[in-house]
Amino acid sequence: MLPTRLIEGYAAFLDGRFPRESERYEKLAKEGQHPQTMVIGCCDSRVSPEVIFDVGPGELFVVRNVANLVPPYAPDENYHGTSAALEFAVMALRVTDIVVLGHGRCGGIRAAVAEDAEPLSPGDFIGKWMGMIAPAITEAGPRGSLSMDDYLRKLEHASVATSLKNLRTFPCVRILEERGKLKLHGAFFGVATGVLSVLDEATGLFSPALDRPGKVFSCENVA
Repeated sequence: MLPTRLIEGYAAFLDGRFPRESERYEKLAKEGQHPQTMVIGCCDSRVSPEVIFDVGPGELFVVRNVANLVPPYAPDENYHGTSAALEFAVMALRVTDIVVLGHGRCGGIRAAVAEDAEPLSPGDFIGKWMGMIAPAITEAGPRGSLSMDDYLRKLEHASVATSLKNLRTFPCVRILEERGKLKLHGAFFGVATGVLSVLDEATGLFSPALDRPGKVFSCENVA
């Protein structure tokens, strides 16, 4: 038996959203999926791309992993879940945009660098996986006088930039981007505030996706 919360949620889905979008589901079943955008996000339960971007079924092709990391191109005999999903999105689905979506308060990144952080897991896989942020740590530079929260945010931002660089090590991604058929984007979601920021790769800076008047968010509370 599934958890009660899931059964209740499914019942609500059948009574509400499914009837409203039944034609979309029927079309997706007959014609297959044709999303234009792939989102590479974190499996953190607080950061659902479908919720953040308020999309319907079939609109996004989403792959989620610990700390929204993209490994470099490595065509060897190991298992590569994220790389396989990327290959399928680019080569089969022909997505036109790929978004690497980072987020604040990332437990994976904190566990990798904070001296007082507990390991995410005593198992066999997460430690090696998080080793991929080493280039981002180099990119972020030493902590210096930064508070731990500010340093972690800087590293979370650097990790998004590093994943974009790793995306370009995939020949299919690099070639299509050079031809103008594929665009890569870096974004960052503040869990506590709901602020979505977008990376300008030319400057390395993240700026709010929407310029809205009203509440001003300081550097201390954007994550």
